[in-house]
Amino acid sequence: MIPKLPSAIGLSILRSVATLGLLLVAPVIAIAQVDRQHTSPCAQCHTEALLQPATNMARALDTVEQSRVLIDHPLLSANNGKYSYRIERKGDQSIYSVTDGTTTVSMPIRWALGASSAIGQTFILEKDGELFESRMSWFRELNGLGPTLGAAGSVPADVHEAAGRLMSHDDKLACFGCHATNAAHGSQLTLDKMIPGVQCSHCHEETEGHLASMLRRRGEPVIPPALSKVSAEQTSNFCGRCHRTWAEIAMQGNPSIANIRFQPYRLTESKCYDPDDARISCVSCHNPHQEVSAQPVDYDPKCHACHGGGKVGAKACPVAKNNCVTCHMPKIELPGGHYKFSDHRIRIVKPNEPYPG
Repeated sequence: MIPKLPSAIGLSILRSVATLGLLLVAPVIAIAQVDRQHTSPCAQCHTEALLQPATNMARALDTVEQSRVLIDHPLLSANNGKYSYRIERKGDQSIYSVTDGTTTVSMPIRWALGASSAIGQTFILEKDGELFESRMSWFRELNGLGPTLGAAGSVPADVHEAAGRLMSHDDKLACFGCHATNAAHGSQLTLDKMIPGVQCSHCHEETEGHLASMLRRRGEPVIPPALSKVSAEQTSNFCGRCHRTWAEIAMQGNPSIANIRFQPYRLTESKCYDPDDARISCVSCHNPHQEVSAQPVDYDPKCHACHGGGKVGAKACPVAKNNCVTCHMPKIELPGGHYKFSDHRIRIVKPNEPYPG
């Protein structure tokens, strides 16, 4: 939730905005021009805006100039089938190339998709005004290149197809729309206004109007909708816009282990899921303004909120009282992803049971 700002801080915000070289009359442009490494104007009143830029969500998209993977790995190479791949850093740019020994295709990398400190990065290439998804990605577990998720097992028809997949308009809307801020307006791409990563206005509506009304200090302030006061079902659908909703995955049919990474879908499949109970919503366990904790013990209080006597019918675990998620939300390897996801389908896990799609 973004609370109402006290008017006394109006001048403080104005000074901060002026320091950043932003124009009071153009708050939309102002927010778009703030570098993610600098303090957001929102941080003048909201401590969340100080914490959120350090999260993996805030780094869900990197420009080629800022990608730590590409900076720290000035030369990457790998073979896949008959094709040889190479990514070479030249100044603040990186060139991605593939050869079959006879023909070589080279493209500049424009963006790196995916937080470099988490799972890995897939590269967005450009050639002749078109964008391509790289066929090879960097994976942290490999500390090197491997086939992009979804590309493993398929055989490219030629060296051009081996370089990457041509992105359709819908592909661009989906990728940039989730991994960046202000990248799309309806069905229109607005990459000229895009801010890399998930920033405040990606989730909070009316951010620009809110800031402008605080600066004017006149009339009723524009208050963004309170995201902290919605039901578990509404939260799942909201987060599911990028992390996939139950309905979106359920309609695909043929459930497979690939849906392990779609947490709202998996959570909805839990026996204890209650669409009206905020204790089982995404944000009851994860503060989107802070990095996700990797310590199982940090989630025990969330489990005990129901299973510690706080909810009728929610039984206490007879086996243990701590590290609940290590048993009831097992980590499962996503084939080709080089990463184990915590299964958000909360359940009593039985030995050697098949994956519950």
